[in-house]
Amino acid sequence: MADLRRISAAMKTKDDAFFKRLGARIAQARKDQDMTQVQLAERLGIAQQTLAHYEVGRARIAADLLPVLAETLELSLDEMLIGEPAARPAGKRGPASRLQQQIDAIGQLPKAKQKFVVEMIDTVLAQHAL
Repeated sequence: MADLRRISAAMKTKDDAFFKRLGARIAQARKDQDMTQVQLAERLGIAQQTLAHYEVGRARIAADLLPVLAETLELSLDEMLIGEPAARPAGKRGPASRLQQQIDAIGQLPKAKQKFVVEMIDTVLAQHAL
């Protein structure tokens, strides 16, 4: 019985740490989108106070809210849940090209900066098409 309690306590500690990290990633993504807690909560159809509890890890996010939250914050579920983009399927062998390295680096920027880079690329491509 004591072993079961110890295992249960260890699992709770791990879960608490996970939800704190998840909440921090949600808060950062929301800020990267220049969104307030009130704005995000309205988009999700939840109370602002509930979102605040999610962001600090005091409340657990319902599983059915995760895909909506990821889409709203323009994140993949992997980025939101584990903090890393989804693994890409293996392609050609050898080191990534400089362009691929730059694209990967852009993917690590905050969403607002990503948007800026995309707009610049669109402008250059539009000028080239003329």
